[in-house]
Amino acid sequence: MITTTAISTIREHVNAWRRNGETVAFVPTMGNLHQGHIALVNEAQKHADHVVVSIFVNPLQFSANEDLDGYPRSLAQDSDKLMAAGTAILFTPTPEMIYPKGLAQQTFVEVPDIGNELCGASRPGHFRGVATIVTKLFNIVQPDIALFGRKDFQQLMIIKTMVEDLSMPIKVIGVETIREQSGLAMSSRNGYLTADEKHSAATLKQALDIIISAIQHGEAIQDAILKAEKQLVNAGFTPDYLEVRNANTLRQITATDSELVVIAAAYLGKARLIDNVSFKRHLS
Repeated sequence: MITTTAISTIREHVNAWRRNGETVAFVPTMGNLHQGHIALVNEAQKHADHVVVSIFVNPLQFSANEDLDGYPRSLAQDSDKLMAAGTAILFTPTPEMIYPKGLAQQTFVEVPDIGNELCGASRPGHFRGVATIVTKLFNIVQPDIALFGRKDFQQLMIIKTMVEDLSMPIKVIGVETIREQSGLAMSSRNGYLTADEKHSAATLKQALDIIISAIQHGEAIQDAILKAEKQLVNAGFTPDYLEVRNANTLRQITATDSELVVIAAAYLGKARLIDNVSFKRHLS
């Protein structure tokens, strides 16, 4: 595995691969890798000849009151995991390399509407930061395929929308959420949980399952959500949002929508956890 901070090194290798008719898959990450990230790399191996992974803690997607400085960083361990997974290149740029003019002078990419809802409403500017860094990384790596976890469902939808709207020649693949035995979605921020909180954290997935079961048995959506919110509060969560949306567009649902996603964010101690489950509603 080649580890580099240089854009020129990435482009040199990618251009050489292309001359040989070989394809490139890309997995952008912020590091502190867990099995969910490695699942993305493993899936990438199935779709392309070479896999490039980036580790970059993007300051543009953190607001002033968020955990940029405290975000966990574990480059040595991450590198070992990626090497074992067969990664071809690990790209580890610095903020000064990515944003040489500084954040205030950076050109932005923004996806309207769905980028300002749900997590976008709770974290203003977050998805502008995501869209901007992903666009820049796409331009650096120029992959054929890019893979993202479905745990960050809104992020996945925003990136798919951005790629379509800007006519980027990249296939975006969403990979199923990897969960711990309790059902808790694997996340770098799970490290903020105490032992007791981690035990309680499994309630988030249980709450989503309650909503799905209730809807599929004919219960009104809002009634199902209120029931699940009560369960979360009883488990020590402070819900941020808990909604049912169209699984293909993330728009508010209509009476004729059958492919749905229940999506949630909630605070537990220091951690803000997100999760989602897609499902089908049986229409009469």
